[in-house]
Amino acid sequence: TSFLLGCGVFDRPWLRKMLTKFETKSARVKGITFHPNRPWILASLHNGVIQLWDYRMCTLLDRFDEHDGPVRGIDFHTNQPLFVSGGDDYKIKVWNYKQKKCLFTLLGHLDYIRTTFFHH
Repeated sequence: TSFLLGCGVFDRPWLRKMLTKFETKSARVKGITFHPNRPWILASLHNGVIQLWDYRMCTLLDRFDEHDGPVRGIDFHTNQPLFVSGGDDYKIKVWNYKQKKCLFTLLGHLDYIRTTFFHH
């Protein structure tokens, strides 16, 4: 769940105990996704930054900053070292987190990108 200047990972199913809290420099976390195999989360922020966190170690592993405005949609690929993001800049970007770069950008959308995911 997100809150002012960060987000938290809670136990399930009742969300009574916060397991980890992540501090961000943005006013809001707009999206979050869990890696399918590693103890990682991606947090997409209102300021356009995407942060990669290790939620067991509470460590910021990397940050990706190429969106112009809030990033709302974010998703890890299940088999490849990729993630996809979409935001208020009308752009969808596909990233390689091992190479630490954006591979390509999909243009042509006429409105905000609210959600993104890989079709498996």
